[in-house]
Amino acid sequence: MRKGVVPIAVFGVLIAFLAIGLTLNPRELPSPLVNKPVPAFELPQLNAPQQTFGPKDLRGKVWMLNVWASWCVACRVEHPVLVELSKTDKSVLVYGLNYKDKREDALQWLARFGNPYTESLSDTQGTVGIDLGVYGVPETFIIDKEGVIRHKQIGPITPEVLRDTILPLMRKLGA
Repeated sequence: MRKGVVPIAVFGVLIAFLAIGLTLNPRELPSPLVNKPVPAFELPQLNAPQQTFGPKDLRGKVWMLNVWASWCVACRVEHPVLVELSKTDKSVLVYGLNYKDKREDALQWLARFGNPYTESLSDTQGTVGIDLGVYGVPETFIIDKEGVIRHKQIGPITPEVLRDTILPLMRKLGA
């Protein structure tokens, strides 16, 4: 009788792990940077490459950092949501991080599809993206007044994600 108990117990444990795993959202990967300070950086502005910008310039403000690229197909899906947000809610500060892109291509893309960004920064080598743990675009970070990352969105921001997750968090943080 004891011989049959061990395989049944092991099978039960495997079923429990499988059931838990099936309830998880594969788009919600934990980020080691959430609840840690945004990495320090200084990047050229996309529109004015002779001027630089970094997180220290936003100390005391709640802001969104959206990592995007002109070559990114999923960014085209997300972009109208950000453009609409920039038109309807001026209290939300949206900064872009143009990732591994050519400046000319990025500027043409914004001219064609609209520019929702308060400012967009140029990360042509992807070094800041690496510091942020970016492994694909689009990715978006919500950063509080102290410069701490409070949320990481992997993949496109949809109207539902914006309404149900991002905007409530930004308002809770004081945006």
